[in-house]
Amino acid sequence: MATPEDLRANAEYIRMADIIVDVPGGSNNHNYANVTLIVELARLHGVHAVWAGWGHASENPLLPDTLEQSNPPIKFIGPAGPPMRALGDKIGSTIIAQSAGVPCISWNGDSVKADYDKHTGSLPDSAFEEATIHSATEACEAANRIGFPIMIKASEGGGGKGIRRVDKQEDVLTAYRQVCGEVPGSPIFIMKLASNSRHLEVQLIADEYGSAVALNGRDCSVQRRHQKIIEEGPPVAAAPDIWSEMEKAAVSLAKAVGYTNAGTVEYLFSETDSKFYFLELNPRLQVEHPVTEMITRVNLPAAQLQVAMGLPLHNIPEIRELYGKDRFESDISSSVIDFETETRNKPAGHCIAVRITAENAEAGFKPTSGGIQELNFRSTPNVWGYFSMDSSGSIHEFADSQFGHLFASGIDREQARRNMVLALKELSIRGDISTTIDYIANLIELDDFI
Repeated sequence: MATPEDLRANAEYIRMADIIVDVPGGSNNHNYANVTLIVELARLHGVHAVWAGWGHASENPLLPDTLEQSNPPIKFIGPAGPPMRALGDKIGSTIIAQSAGVPCISWNGDSVKADYDKHTGSLPDSAFEEATIHSATEACEAANRIGFPIMIKASEGGGGKGIRRVDKQEDVLTAYRQVCGEVPGSPIFIMKLASNSRHLEVQLIADEYGSAVALNGRDCSVQRRHQKIIEEGPPVAAAPDIWSEMEKAAVSLAKAVGYTNAGTVEYLFSETDSKFYFLELNPRLQVEHPVTEMITRVNLPAAQLQVAMGLPLHNIPEIRELYGKDRFESDISSSVIDFETETRNKPAGHCIAVRITAENAEAGFKPTSGGIQELNFRSTPNVWGYFSMDSSGSIHEFADSQFGHLFASGIDREQARRNMVLALKELSIRGDISTTIDYIANLIELDDFI
């Protein structure tokens, strides 16, 4: 799928594609997030499967539901609609998580427990009602019970929208109205602010036969405007025994909802007391997935495809190698792996990723747009990267501000960091846009980051 804006911008994916299908331009509800359009094009062109990656429709349960209802059915390379619907809702996913025994931080619905229906992907309406803030008065009461500072959040928010920090009682009313205004119609909830915490996440892959494994994880604590800008793995903030608990909790949650394919369980990790709290489960592949690939040697999009083809996890060659097995096993009876007892290989070094965005760091990371006259980057054995356009491209007004991603690996974190510093210094981008390159290059040399 290609919009007129992406065609004019000489987007790199257009050059790489075998077939291009023109779609309407403008905002994403006219193209990449338009489920009706995606399904109509899939049926028209007779495709066998649809992969949404981390795109605009990747978390919309209508997409897998509608594809499944096609005649013949079209496979969605990702989770089914019911678990995606349940986990895509921040309130619902937190209820499911705490009902499954996953630690959750104090919030207005922390006493709510409910049984999840795997077939419909739903929770009782009464559970949602009990866990939702319906008025400013309820917001004030919940905030006082939880204790300040708090976060007021819209369940359907994301990307920095529908979220406000509140430090004192007199600011609750204003913040509540702002959140409601930013995401109209969204249910609202309130949670305790976890000060001095890290954003750690566990990468999951699950098959269609009830097996799920954790493929290590990532530390995504460095953010701007509530969005990630630096990711790294494996996480080093949590002690090995705590990290093992976090992985087991993530796998338990995936099994509890009958989850299939790739997903990410995000946690808040408090360094002061080494406790972790469930944040959300992203029912899709993350843009920073190469971090996990570099430390596990598992190609995640390929694993997604193999799961969608019906392969059990123990028959996916790279998963087998991760657990110290041969890629292929001629004896079917001995090919099965008990993932609960088998030990996974140690991470292959360390990886640090940096998002390259068209933003002005000196103006509060305000997005910019315009043409690019020069983009000079060469991958090395230690640093790999990709960009959504080349020197003849541009960032248009409807494009995401991220247009590149660099991944530096090393035998340890310090070596990976040094490799990234060198790569950022050698990266040259010239044009009408502002970038965050210099800002991040300085940031990762600060003592606080090191």
